[in-house]
Amino acid sequence: MPAMPAPPFSIRPILPTDDAAVAAIIRAVMPEFGASGPGFAINDPEVDHMAAAYARPRCAYFVVEREGVVVGGGGVAPLDGADPDVCELRKMYFLPSLRGLGAGAALMAWCLEAARTLGFRRCYLETLRGMDAAQRLYERSGFVGIDAAMGATGHFGCNRFYLRAL
Repeated sequence: MPAMPAPPFSIRPILPTDDAAVAAIIRAVMPEFGASGPGFAINDPEVDHMAAAYARPRCAYFVVEREGVVVGGGGVAPLDGADPDVCELRKMYFLPSLRGLGAGAALMAWCLEAARTLGFRRCYLETLRGMDAAQRLYERSGFVGIDAAMGATGHFGCNRFYLRAL
């Protein structure tokens, strides 16, 4: 059987030197889907300091690089206001140049493995109608739609909610 070609991207934990690139990705991608006003993650204080925000206990954030340039990222952290066994998949965004290459599934695997390693038993996420490709990824990854938000994310602009057992 022939060897599989290496993917055209790599994944690694975030570094402080990645903060500006990750903030720029979040600020470029969220408005693309109408998620730029109040109640969306684009306004979270951690956007400009992602490495420090995810250096806290039971948190992990990863970046995706293509040709040495950060073009995406995503992570997990405890879900505020929820049971301690629930984490949240957070701030998973890709620039258009990364989409369709399998990076979503690869990064999802990294995030879910990190969540299990950090002791979580369930993973929650929230998103928006219209982010259809992302929702297909979530469903392929074992997430199931739920009727209402969990926890206290403050993201009142989100209108689709998912949960997955780990």
